[in-house]
Amino acid sequence: MPALTAARPVPRRIAFLALTGLCALALTAGVSRAEESKSGAKPAAPPPERQVVTEHKVTIGGETIRYKATAGTVHLKNDKGEPTASIFYVAYTREGVDHPENRPVTYTFNGGPGSSSVWLHMGAFGPRRVTFAKPEQPDPPPYELVNNGQSLLDVTDMVFIDPVGTGYSHALGEAKAKDFLGVKEDMKSVYQFIRRWTTENERWNSPRFLAGESYGTTRAAGLVEYAQEQGMFFNGVVLVSSILNFQTASFQTGNDLPYVLFLPSFAATAWYHDALPDKPDDLNAFLDQARRFALQTYGPALLKGDQLGEAEKQEVVAGLHRFTGLSEDYIRETNLRINIFRFTKELLRDQRRTVGRLDSRFEGMDSDAAGETFEHDPSYTAIFGPYTAVFNDYVRRELNFDEDRNYEILSGEVNRQWKWDESDRQGYVNVAEDLRKAMSTNTHLKVMIANGYYDLATPFFATEYTVSHLGLEPELRDHIHLTYYPAGHMMYIDPASHEKLKNDVASFIRGASGE
Repeated sequence: MPALTAARPVPRRIAFLALTGLCALALTAGVSRAEESKSGAKPAAPPPERQVVTEHKVTIGGETIRYKATAGTVHLKNDKGEPTASIFYVAYTREGVDHPENRPVTYTFNGGPGSSSVWLHMGAFGPRRVTFAKPEQPDPPPYELVNNGQSLLDVTDMVFIDPVGTGYSHALGEAKAKDFLGVKEDMKSVYQFIRRWTTENERWNSPRFLAGESYGTTRAAGLVEYAQEQGMFFNGVVLVSSILNFQTASFQTGNDLPYVLFLPSFAATAWYHDALPDKPDDLNAFLDQARRFALQTYGPALLKGDQLGEAEKQEVVAGLHRFTGLSEDYIRETNLRINIFRFTKELLRDQRRTVGRLDSRFEGMDSDAAGETFEHDPSYTAIFGPYTAVFNDYVRRELNFDEDRNYEILSGEVNRQWKWDESDRQGYVNVAEDLRKAMSTNTHLKVMIANGYYDLATPFFATEYTVSHLGLEPELRDHIHLTYYPAGHMMYIDPASHEKLKNDVASFIRGASGE
């Protein structure tokens, strides 16, 4: 679903909520249940693991595919063999395969931190998906669940994973939810699940892939390196709306990088909403111009700080006006630094509208048009209700998995409790180095990164900056493939972009599997 959403400000780092890759403000997210006993009583015996298997079929590319869906739970255990967490998952495996042990399998999750896997599951890659007649403004209930002709099930089996504190996943026994809520803790627990599932389903020699969205890309980049250290190598990693280096998106005093890296996405947004003083016809050419201005003029100007001369300042002001549509007076008042949350409020202020963060094509309405920032992200609130309703119906009606526990679509409590410090590198979480190391030690590893032009949560130019600063050896650089879509953080809610995303990912998996 949506992409990352910034949670409350955190000193020296930024915490993002990645839904579906989803970046939505955690303001509207549900609060997960407390897992901690306050009575001091001995925890009750954990419920047994569950697996519910159902059989289905779906048509993809004109081919009817029979598949098995397994909705279930797996218990994670400590060194004493005691259960510490129950992980909920849904696995889809194709039937009628001659050698299933050789078929690719993709382990998939969203981000947050605090998001379930519902967005990539029910929006992008699963065999069933939520659909809207008009994504920017879904109709009221009942919402529509349809067969997903863009599912990846024709090329890979899939396992959708809900980390602890999301979906139905929760701590068990004497373990606490907070034991799993951190960059490293989360990575290790998800790996433990993957190792269990891989072993029990005899898939150790299958081509293996990781697919994550938003903060899920942060998890995937760290996880692929951690897994290799344990002896589990992957063929490829799919990063949807990527955030690896959090410095690129942290609008904090003294960090000018995001102002430069967000500019092309601001330009795309202003272009879409006809807010430019002189709108060009060709979006791609316009974005190339924005990239050059950011690198050659805007970035060097910010580096000069108070030493910037008036003539140079006016050149920057005029350029920012050209690329964002914001008035020159407003740009000067910001000291040439346009914050993402100010931009979403200011661009269409004269129309009493805001634009979305996860997908800036969406428009929202606030009670106060004079406010500093938007009251909600319209690109998140528009899809939150439909995805919640459809999944809760689907998991019971079609997957036959009954559960009294609330399914946590996106937990603000998980996001607020997330521990970032242990992974800080020079003040910001940065797993780009983990990815570089993984690619340098496993020189067959391939990476695909999907980018939306209208994504203001994980901007495409920030991703390009991160990739170009990985420090990979020249012969490995073409192992990273970037793809682009005229859509937002969750490009799959747009039918044309969804079809392109499917084709791009399917081609990537086939190639990385050696087909």
